[in-house]
Amino acid sequence: MALTLSRVKKTLLNWKVIGGAIILSTFFYFSLPQVLFSDPYSTVLDDRKGNLLSAAIAADSQWRFPEQTSVPDKFKKAIILFEDKRFEHHPGVDPLAFSRAIKQNIAARKIVSGGSTLSMQVIRLARKNRSRSVWEKIIELVLAVRLEFRYSKDEILSLYASHAPFGGNVVGLEAACWRYFGRDQMQLSWAEAAMLAVLPNNPSLIHLGKNRTKLKVKRDRLLKRLHQEGNLDAISYSLAISESIPEYPLALPRLAPHLLDRIAQQQITNKIKTTIDLVLQQRVKQVLHEHYLRLKGNQIFNAAAVVAEVNTGNVLAYVGNVESGFEHQENVDVINSPRSTGSILKPFLYAAMLDEGKMLPKTLQPDIPMVINGFAPQNFSREYDGAVSADKALIRSLNIPAVEELRNFRYEKFYTLLNNIGLTTIKKPADHYGLSLILGGAEGTLWDITGAYASMARSLNNFFEHPGKNKYRKSDFHPLRFLASDSIIHESELEEVNFVSAAATYLTFDVLQEVYRPGEETGWRYFNSSKRIAWKTGTSHGFRDGWAIGLNADYVVGVWVGNADGEGRAGLTGTETAAPILFDVFSSLPGNTWFRQPKEEMAEVPICAKSGFRASTYCDELDTVWITRPGLQTLPCPYHKQVHLSQDKKFQVHSNCEELEKMKTVNWFVLPAIQEYYYKKKNIYYQPLPLYRSDCVSSRSVAVMDIIYPKRLSKIFLPRELTGSAGNAVFEAAHRNPTAKIFWHLDDVYIGSTKEIHKLSVHADLGSHKLTLVDGNGEIIESFFEVLSQ
Repeated sequence: MALTLSRVKKTLLNWKVIGGAIILSTFFYFSLPQVLFSDPYSTVLDDRKGNLLSAAIAADSQWRFPEQTSVPDKFKKAIILFEDKRFEHHPGVDPLAFSRAIKQNIAARKIVSGGSTLSMQVIRLARKNRSRSVWEKIIELVLAVRLEFRYSKDEILSLYASHAPFGGNVVGLEAACWRYFGRDQMQLSWAEAAMLAVLPNNPSLIHLGKNRTKLKVKRDRLLKRLHQEGNLDAISYSLAISESIPEYPLALPRLAPHLLDRIAQQQITNKIKTTIDLVLQQRVKQVLHEHYLRLKGNQIFNAAAVVAEVNTGNVLAYVGNVESGFEHQENVDVINSPRSTGSILKPFLYAAMLDEGKMLPKTLQPDIPMVINGFAPQNFSREYDGAVSADKALIRSLNIPAVEELRNFRYEKFYTLLNNIGLTTIKKPADHYGLSLILGGAEGTLWDITGAYASMARSLNNFFEHPGKNKYRKSDFHPLRFLASDSIIHESELEEVNFVSAAATYLTFDVLQEVYRPGEETGWRYFNSSKRIAWKTGTSHGFRDGWAIGLNADYVVGVWVGNADGEGRAGLTGTETAAPILFDVFSSLPGNTWFRQPKEEMAEVPICAKSGFRASTYCDELDTVWITRPGLQTLPCPYHKQVHLSQDKKFQVHSNCEELEKMKTVNWFVLPAIQEYYYKKKNIYYQPLPLYRSDCVSSRSVAVMDIIYPKRLSKIFLPRELTGSAGNAVFEAAHRNPTAKIFWHLDDVYIGSTKEIHKLSVHADLGSHKLTLVDGNGEIIESFFEVLSQ
């Protein structure tokens, strides 16, 4: 019986021991929190190769970089020798060091040594350096052992290096390297590694103005030990102890502050690897700064530039503004700020018109005064060419031909096109913008617009990868990206998008190669470049924004110049301010690859050399050009006509007034009367159609005169004089005969006559009116208009 009771007691004791062991094991296992550190981190921006671009201080005002995954070898050897020389071998607690610390504390009758290992210091850092006590030390011992079960030695060392204090508001080795030495941790010298190794032991020493001598003594003592241990030779040791201690903390790099702010707005607090190229970023900043020094003389204080690869959309340089001071809003990221687009969207309309076969590359477009429902566009020069080829109108950035093209294309379709290619700021209905959409009536960002140009270039490059198709992401269309972690376009993510063809894109870029461009205020300018670049400038109303976008098959560059507060300045034009920056940036880019011609989507056809239309049987001068295949559907030249002249070719005649054998039949280039009125002033080769001989009754197929202003069915406003009384409007007409006399009638009442220059000052009351013009030959033309106010 006693034996049985003894066995029961022994069994119970064993179960208690087992239970206790299980409880202790469970406690031990769960004693270490899953997340050791919950501190806020700095947002750190690296370039594509891992070089630091910029960093933002953490939410608790500490420079604390995200946890690092490795430690430089020099620092590793220095910190282990200084803090925990048996680190690689103990299980988290060093019995020898602990025993030595106890003896030293008893002898000193106070705590002079803690015997803490690096593992224990990681625990103390995680527990926020709680007050030193016996109980706290026991907890640190237990958790340090548990730490060793979860993490490798290298991981523990990385945790220590990431969270150790390095003086002031600097936490972690990586932040300390930049604050004290201005370089990456992998570039540390032995002296620098030793200095940083001794700092966490007494971070107050980093008061560089007071303790530099003490800090150097402590550092040199560690360097001597490293030399004695064989980690550095005599020469390296001699050089190391000769290095001075830094005099003051350094500012962290600010090479991409606006990109950093853009990422921080997304509440990303981590180490971000971007697509930026450090060297190019520095070069673009330098170019912008050099031009800023010139521009600020004209009170222009802001500029921005973005550079990206065409095929990947990777942003290589992102300079959101120049360093012009807070008073000039240098903190504004202009790249991502909506601004009036000016003429920068015209190439998209040109390409769309070619793509649908609504015109050919050189088709003549009217450049005459126009009023459309109260909208009266004007060219920058306030002059008119009468008619100008579409390609020249694009190069010269003429407004009236662009409006005429948009009216033909329809602004609703163009609005949809702009949204399809990624212009995210055009949010109001199409009717809100109307025809002003092509002249800066909408706002766009440099980011979106540069991306849209890049997408055009990519569609052309991709044509040869996916013949006959224009493919893009299924997701939100935006070709530019600055995060290296963003997905690249893959074949499975491609779909057809309603965009222009590769042929239309190629023809548009081919036109935009022209290096001679009109300087809006200084005549024509020549931009010397050894590279083939398609480029376009734009200027917003009021001289508030200067744009320049340029690209080739490899790169796209976008530039904006102006004042962030919207103040306009005389001379603030795209050609004068942004284009020089564009060419300077492009000169820093490698390669010179131009686009391949997508001949499969094109046709080579003869065109009329004067009108740019497909050649008719009456066109005498021909040219051969490449066009899009839809362009084959365009009509032949409407301006060349067959006319019959007298034998001396001075007058028109017909069979009712001249014998057939005496008539000369010739082909003649004839523009509409209004276009001719302006065209012949700038094209001396233009010959007006001869008048009919006096004995010939007119059987006209071509109008001899037209009304320039007011247009038929237009609605006009009369100005008021300084006295407040209603003023007059200046009506204008054009006649093919330069000596013709025109008689003017308002509501069938004669009001005056004009000769040679057909302008007449007219007063009209509110309401509808009829304007009638009669020339000396009895030709009559009428126009109805309405006066809305006086």
